[in-house]
Amino acid sequence: MTTVLPDTGVGPLLRAWRERRKVSQLELALRAGASARHISFIETGRSRPSEDMVLKLAEHLDVPVRDRNALLLAAGYAPRYARTPLDDPTLGSLRAGLEHLLSGYEPYPALVVDATYSVVAANRGITLLLDGLPEQLLTAPLNAMRITLHPKGLAPRIRNLRTWRGHLLDQLERRLALAPSAALRDLYEEVAAYPLPDPYDAAEEAEEPERQQAHAGDELAPLFALPLRIEHGGRVLSFVSSIATFNTPLDVTVAELAIETLLPADPATAAHLRSLVG
Repeated sequence: MTTVLPDTGVGPLLRAWRERRKVSQLELALRAGASARHISFIETGRSRPSEDMVLKLAEHLDVPVRDRNALLLAAGYAPRYARTPLDDPTLGSLRAGLEHLLSGYEPYPALVVDATYSVVAANRGITLLLDGLPEQLLTAPLNAMRITLHPKGLAPRIRNLRTWRGHLLDQLERRLALAPSAALRDLYEEVAAYPLPDPYDAAEEAEEPERQQAHAGDELAPLFALPLRIEHGGRVLSFVSSIATFNTPLDVTVAELAIETLLPADPATAAHLRSLVG
């Protein structure tokens, strides 16, 4: 006799993740080494998946670690991944490693953010860029998206604001698609509603691509990634951004950390930062 699990079980959750990822039952079955019939039975509650199968399907659907725990609970199993506070003594070596990485990247800016872009660590390069911002934006917990796009934050200093703002909002939308959460949705709606700083010269930004190619004196600065062009100390600094995460994390907190580094996009920016921090 087949036991049908309630609609609140793991089946509907797995189906929702599969549909969110736009993967067919057959494709998921092939990835997981199962049959499409078995996947169908799991999703409709006609079959209860093993713990290993839940984890295997979650991996192939790129389900965030936090939500893998929810899938396990819905299937009747204990959560697999801890959620250790970052200040817990057991994460001491992780914190030390992050601090060493950030300080080693100086004088260039680097920071660590969590799943909602709250800043959990930053180096002196970031502090330099935030100089002069109102205290209300610098009160903990700092939020990287809010500080960057707020009309009283870095936004008035960003020379290619419309382009950079679009990049950040796209990044938020991708994060929401991969790991939807109410907090992240609230943040997106907040920063997307920020008005452009007044006055904002759209015509000046339209001329930025030409400036970006030769703003470092007579030396051409070829574009290899979208730059962040930001005013600082009477100069326009140019950066490209990279983001790193931990491979195969086994803790929710660690899985949701991201390390963002700002690499100087031209020799003039690098020299200016070295003169300030050195």
